[in-house]
Amino acid sequence: MSWWAKGLLFENCNCQLVCPGHLHFDQLCTHERCLGYWAVRVDGGQFGQVPLAGIKAVIAFEAPQHMISGNWTEVVIVDEAASPEQRDATERILTGRAGGPWEVLAKFVGRRLETRYLPVEYSEDEATKTARIPGLMEAAVTRIRGRDRAKPVLFENIFNQIHAPRQVLATGTTEYDDGVIRISTSKTHGLYSNFEWRVENA
Repeated sequence: MSWWAKGLLFENCNCQLVCPGHLHFDQLCTHERCLGYWAVRVDGGQFGQVPLAGIKAVIAFEAPQHMISGNWTEVVIVDEAASPEQRDATERILTGRAGGPWEVLAKFVGRRLETRYLPVEYSEDEATKTARIPGLMEAAVTRIRGRDRAKPVLFENIFNQIHAPRQVLATGTTEYDDGVIRISTSKTHGLYSNFEWRVENA
């Protein structure tokens, strides 16, 4: 199945700025367990005949300090407003079964919780991106200040499977608890980028 998607991707974990595991999974994270999430808003895309624009999802995770060791716990939460076809496509992409960048990350997941379909709410302005799942998650990332306060502080040419090469550095605050994965952060590692994923199959 050929597919593509582009949009906004932002994250927060309990590491100090910057998360070593974000740079490479072989780096040791700040704490014994790395707890965080990725928030995805698809602004355009196609999965076979299924349009992907408008889809929102959150991927919450718990990983060891040495992330490359694997045995992550992960859950995908898809906005309940997605159609059945969009739900299936989104789950296949974000669990790695459709190939592409998430297939690489899926190799590190030792325990995958059942995909959930809940209302996912996003908002953003120039500096801050927020995600909310009523009763489950409240999260925000805000870009850090640089020498020129009118401009973001950037990572450039960073190799990362799911983010764009150009990423905006931020700090994040999150409260999330699904009974298995529990995230509670305040002004820790955060960033966001405008991603584009593409898989071409003959």
